[in-house]
Amino acid sequence: AASQETIAVMGAQDTVVRAVYISAIDIATDFYEQGKELEREKKYEEACTYYLKAAELGHAVAQVNLGNCYYAGRGVEQDYVKAVEYYKKAADQGNVRAQFNLGICYYNGRGVEQDYVKAADYFKKAADRGHAEAQDALGICYYDGHGVEQDYVKAAEYFKKAADQRNASAQCNLGHLYENGQGVERDLEKAVEYYQKAADQGDETAQKNLDALYANGYVDPD
Repeated sequence: AASQETIAVMGAQDTVVRAVYISAIDIATDFYEQGKELEREKKYEEACTYYLKAAELGHAVAQVNLGNCYYAGRGVEQDYVKAVEYYKKAADQGNVRAQFNLGICYYNGRGVEQDYVKAADYFKKAADRGHAEAQDALGICYYDGHGVEQDYVKAAEYFKKAADQRNASAQCNLGHLYENGQGVERDLEKAVEYYQKAADQGDETAQKNLDALYANGYVDPD
């Protein structure tokens, strides 16, 4: 059995490790905040420098932001592979934005080989934690049968989750399902309702679909 003296030494070492860990978190957060401020000032190169410092200390949001910089070529040379690298680091820590962004990369084959299965998997990770854009994206996967078996009912389910969070794309997509009776019972009133919600947020596709329903006399504009 360990002596009391040994236990005391082990306890002290553990305290030191925790203190160092907390200190690193504080430093990373400070670097991240500086990067965010510089990005607000449109000093993108300097912002990326601070995001990198924070990212190397394991700051998940900084890793996402640095990935965004590489994805868009903002402050650094555009590099989808680097973007994926940093998204993956943050996704492995459970960051939902990173999981969604990785899904986009796999869906479009940017920085990685196109893989609908992996895309849908990452979308689901984020969607199941309430990320509206991921819910909409997963709904599209189910609608098109990309990475998952085509399932209009599932598509409607995920579009509805995102639409309830006021995601305009999902509202438009749900309107489309109601207009065509896919995964839900055909209901033009509900189609109009969801198209209108999306159009009110500036969704041009929803507005065009709404105009078409009115122009063809399927619904009364009054």
